[in-house]
Amino acid sequence: MEPLVAAMFETPLIVDMLPDYAALNARLAEAIRARRAQDPAGISRSNRLGWHSDTAMASWGGPAIRPLLERAVANANAQTIDIRPAGATPFGWQAEAWANVTGRGASNQLHCHVGAFWAAVYYVDDGYGGSADAALGGELVLEDPRMPAILSEDPNLRLHARPDDPLPEPEQHIRPRSGQLLMIPGWLRHGVRPYLGDGQRISIAINLTAIRPMA
Repeated sequence: MEPLVAAMFETPLIVDMLPDYAALNARLAEAIRARRAQDPAGISRSNRLGWHSDTAMASWGGPAIRPLLERAVANANAQTIDIRPAGATPFGWQAEAWANVTGRGASNQLHCHVGAFWAAVYYVDDGYGGSADAALGGELVLEDPRMPAILSEDPNLRLHARPDDPLPEPEQHIRPRSGQLLMIPGWLRHGVRPYLGDGQRISIAINLTAIRPMA
C-alpha cells in the first residue's frame, strides 16, 4: 500500500477574467490618465520607476472602478469563511485602490500588504500589445511564504507534496493579461519583474480589509 501524501497549508490564488473588459478598461484608463495629469509625481512605495497614484482610487475612480471593486469583493466573499457562531453580525470589506503605470525598466520590489486580508491586482493594459515574447518580462512574482527557511538546509532540494504536481519552486511567475484580476492573501510577499517592453502597463492594486463587526 502506497503512503498517503496530503498537502497542507496551501495558499490560495484567485485568477479571474472580467467579462466585457475592453469597455471597462477604456474607462479605467481614462480615469487614470486624468489623475496622472493632476499628480504627475505620484508616490513611491514598492515601485521602482513608473508612476504610482495615491491610494484613494476607490473615490476618484468614479463609476468606472465600481464594477472592479464589486468583482473583487464577490471573489473575496466566495473564498473567505467566517467561523463565528451563526447569527453573528456579518463582517464587511473596506476597499482601498491605487493605479500603477509601468514603463520600460520599471518593477516592484517584493513586499506584502500589511493589514489587508486580500490583496488584488487588475490589469487594464498588460503592456505586451498581444506579443507572447517572454523577453518582455514584467511577470508577477509570488514568493513561497516559507521563504527563506524552505531553502536554508539545502537550496537544491525541493518538497514534492503530490506526485502529479510540477516541481515546486520558491517563486512562481505569472504573466499578466489585460482584463485579468488576480487575488492573493495580503500577507503573501509578491513583486513584479522588470518590464522590458516599449509600451506602458496600466494596473490597479486593491486592498480588501475586513471590517470587524461591533457585535
